[in-house]
Amino acid sequence: MRYLLGFLIFIVLIFTTSCRKNFDTIPSFGNLEFSKDTVFLDTIFSNIGSSTYNLKVYNRGNKSITIPKIELENGISSNYRLNVDGIPGKEFIDIDILAKDSIYVFVETTIDANNVPNPLYTDRILFDNGNNKQDVDLVTLVQDANFIFPGKDPISMKIDSLTLNGEPTTIKGRFLSDTELTFTNAKPTVIYGYAAVPSNKTLTIEAGAKVHFHNNSGLIIEDKATLIVNGTLTEKVIFEGDRLEHGFSEIPGQWGTIWMRPGSKDNEIKHAQIKNGIIGILIDSIGATSTPTLKLQNTEIYNHSNYGILARETNIEAHNVVIGSAGQASLAATVGGTYNFTHSTFANFWNNGIRQLPAVLVNNHFTYVNNNGQEITETRDLKTANFTNCIFDGNNGFELFFDKIDGSLFNYSVSNSLIKYSPSSEELKNNPQMDFTNTAFYQDIIANGNPNFRDTQKEDFIIGEKSDAINKAAPTSFSEDILGINRTAAPDIGAYQHIIFD
Repeated sequence: MRYLLGFLIFIVLIFTTSCRKNFDTIPSFGNLEFSKDTVFLDTIFSNIGSSTYNLKVYNRGNKSITIPKIELENGISSNYRLNVDGIPGKEFIDIDILAKDSIYVFVETTIDANNVPNPLYTDRILFDNGNNKQDVDLVTLVQDANFIFPGKDPISMKIDSLTLNGEPTTIKGRFLSDTELTFTNAKPTVIYGYAAVPSNKTLTIEAGAKVHFHNNSGLIIEDKATLIVNGTLTEKVIFEGDRLEHGFSEIPGQWGTIWMRPGSKDNEIKHAQIKNGIIGILIDSIGATSTPTLKLQNTEIYNHSNYGILARETNIEAHNVVIGSAGQASLAATVGGTYNFTHSTFANFWNNGIRQLPAVLVNNHFTYVNNNGQEITETRDLKTANFTNCIFDGNNGFELFFDKIDGSLFNYSVSNSLIKYSPSSEELKNNPQMDFTNTAFYQDIIANGNPNFRDTQKEDFIIGEKSDAINKAAPTSFSEDILGINRTAAPDIGAYQHIIFD
């Protein structure tokens, strides 16, 4: 049996090695067709590899052909890399295409911005030669950037982990130096790992700055440290991942979070967009004073795989805020705290899976397992949860929920707001905290009204002329909406004044 098996393997090997080209070809005659005449590789950062792009090359003729040569015009010095029908390289000889068939050419690049005179880097793929030569253009925009990397042990080359509040962690990253505590708009800032702001220091991010995070990266604001984001209406500050290709523009979970640790103080974020992370802002402030841990205004937080904002026993003061899709909740204000949101839009139309939580969840408790394996629930004071002139909407049955456990303060108030609340569960329907007729907690509520958003799938929550939120807001000191439109005379509910859609 052993000899028979060996003989069969031998026969297979002979058959396999004899499967060579057994068809006749003619030279390429200059009539190749291509799936595109230019391959645009989306903008990349200096020294960061691009995604892989493809080009399909067709032989529409009735005879098989051989392309004598496929090469990059800039030769081996080109910053582009090719893979032709499974073979990597920059020059290829005698490539066959069967009649009425095609092959794939894959293109990648990595470019050092310091080594190219023009940020618009180009080359061409040349097919054939002489009178039959054809070409396809390659175009890439390369951006220089300020890069922040975690340190490494010089001997083991192990990436450094952060020590936070005196305790070692497994979080890869490092503390920013004094010279790195201002991010400007001169160049994008690209962060690998977590960049941490030291105690008693302030990170200032200027108007128009762009901050990009690699996978598993983010910002940490340590105890007694501060983050100041000074965006403006015309020059917003952008926080997003470091993949600039169009295909990544709406992919959640590309980076970690902006984490305001317990004891961080006087944080302010104005005119920012925070998108495509795991948690947009994670904010802890156990034992905070009466002053806000975070002042948030004119800011959009979109498309996070877990939470837009996850707040734990903290103090947030916010107005003109839009928090869109998130895999769990747009805003989770948990373990008590103090929360004041005015003219804000919470709209969670998450479409990447089933979402268990409402757009906004507020509670006063947390659960943990003690040393004896017992599950313990503790409560903390919900000192204030005020929502004024807000929209709570999304694609779940209910999009606002107050979850109270007796044992601590639970103070909340919702006024002049549009709330989607149609739970299927009788228990949820009868939740005493969600009784809109109780004027001690609810005033001028529009239940299950139509916000008339312009395009929920594009995170566009401007309201239109059919909105039930029009002219239903209470007057406040916030005289302009998130786009700078005056709302003094007839304020609408939410972050936007309504417009007439085209």
